[in-house]
Amino acid sequence: MMTNRAVKTIPSFLLVLAMGWWAPAEAQRARQKTAHPAAKRPAAKRPAAAPALPCGNIVAFQVLLDRQGFSPGQIEATANVNTARALKAFQTARHVAESGKPDCETWRALNGEGGEPPVAEYQVTAEDTKGPFTARIPARLDEQADLPALGYRSVLERIAERFHSAPALLTSMNRGAKFAAGQKIKVPGVTPFDPDAKPERTAPAGEITIQVSREDSALRATRADGTVVLFAPVTSGSEHDPLPVGDWKVTGVAWRPLFHYNPDLFWDANPKDQKATLKAGPNNPVGLVWIDLNLPHYGLHGTPEPGRIGVTQSHGCVRLTNWDAARVAALVKPGTPVLFR
Repeated sequence: MMTNRAVKTIPSFLLVLAMGWWAPAEAQRARQKTAHPAAKRPAAKRPAAAPALPCGNIVAFQVLLDRQGFSPGQIEATANVNTARALKAFQTARHVAESGKPDCETWRALNGEGGEPPVAEYQVTAEDTKGPFTARIPARLDEQADLPALGYRSVLERIAERFHSAPALLTSMNRGAKFAAGQKIKVPGVTPFDPDAKPERTAPAGEITIQVSREDSALRATRADGTVVLFAPVTSGSEHDPLPVGDWKVTGVAWRPLFHYNPDLFWDANPKDQKATLKAGPNNPVGLVWIDLNLPHYGLHGTPEPGRIGVTQSHGCVRLTNWDAARVAALVKPGTPVLFR
C-alpha cells in the first residue's frame, strides 16, 4: 500500500499514454573496505521502447514485483537481468512456472489484472526541492571528503530514488516536467523511500536469516520456514575481492553513516590518495545504510549508484540500492545470521 498521502493511483491506461507502449565505532572501521569509489555519473539516457507484452508491460511488472518484496532494483523501462532474477524468485516462491519472463501467469499471480494501478500521481513538495543539493561530486574519495555533505545532485535524482526508479524513466513519464514544488507528476506506484527516516525494525527477533548468493547476485531474507520476506539484487565481490563465503552475523546497523576511506585497503586506489572521512548522505560511498558484520571490513550497505547494482563488481562488501538496504535494515538486529554462499 502507498504510505505517502500526496500519492494517488491513476489508471493503467495513463501509463500507456505516458510511456508510449506500454555506525558505531566498529561499523565506522568496517566501512573502510566497501564499494568502488563513486565515479561521476554519465548523463541519463532516455530508455528505449520495450516490446509489447501479452499481459501488462515491463514497468508494471517491476512495480508489482517491488510491492511484493521481490525487488527488481532500479525500476526502468528495460527487461534487465535484475528483473529476470526477481521474476524467477517470485515464480519459485508462488509456485508459478519458473520462466524468469514476464508472462501472463505471473501477471495474474502479481494481481496485475485487478490490483492497485502500477502508476501513481505525486505532487512534488517543497521538501523535495529545498535541498541542499550537491551538484558536483568528484570521482576521488579524498576530494569528496572536502564536501560539506554528499546529498542528491538534483530534485530529479531525489524523486527518482524516492520512487525506486531511474531518473530517465521519470523524465520519460513526464515529458517537459520541471519537477517544481506543487507540480503533479506520474511515478511508479511503490511505497516511497524516505532518505530522512531511519528504518524501524519490523520483524520479530530471531526470525530472519539473510543469505547472499554469488550465483544470482541476490540477497534473500527468509523466515525459519523458508518463506521469502525480501528478495533484492546485490553487487558482491570481484576477482580481487571475492565475497567471503561463510556464516556471519549482524553486529549493528548505522543509518546515514560516515565513510572512513583508507586507500591501503583498496587494491586499485590512487597512490596519491590520503586517508579521509566523507560526510553522510545518499551519495556517500556506502549510501544511507551500513549493516555491520562480525567480519572485519565487511558489511551490507547502500550505494550512490542504484543503476549499477547487480551488474558491476565491489570490493567484497554487499551493495544494494538505498531503498533495499533500508528494507534489510528493518529486518535485522544484532545476531541475525548472514550467510554468504
